[in-house]
Amino acid sequence: MRIWPMTAADAALVADLTTQLGYPTGSSETAERIAMLLERPEDHAALVAEEDGRVIGWVHVAIYTSLESGRVATIGGLIVGEGHRSSGIGAELLMAAEEWARENGAAKMTVRSRVTRE
Repeated sequence: MRIWPMTAADAALVADLTTQLGYPTGSSETAERIAMLLERPEDHAALVAEEDGRVIGWVHVAIYTSLESGRVATIGGLIVGEGHRSSGIGAELLMAAEEWARENGAAKMTVRSRVTRE
């Protein structure tokens, strides 16, 4: 398993995972979103976990600057596909996001989650 930056070529598999996360979407819409994130590499990182040439998870982290806290990184989404959960992939994606956030000047990290999640 390896983790690397998401590309537009990952859109179909990322869309499937995003739908598993509870946000139904298609590959063309996902490709557009990926393109927008790639235009702002100083503020956003979208990373995928790949195994045997197939995307099996992703994480999106964004940095914003607030008056009270300075540069803060926020995990906006994290998903590991069914059949690959509970194997440490999510933890590795989170560590990669934390590393990116540190390298880009974030002193703090937060996580967003839907109220329906446990």
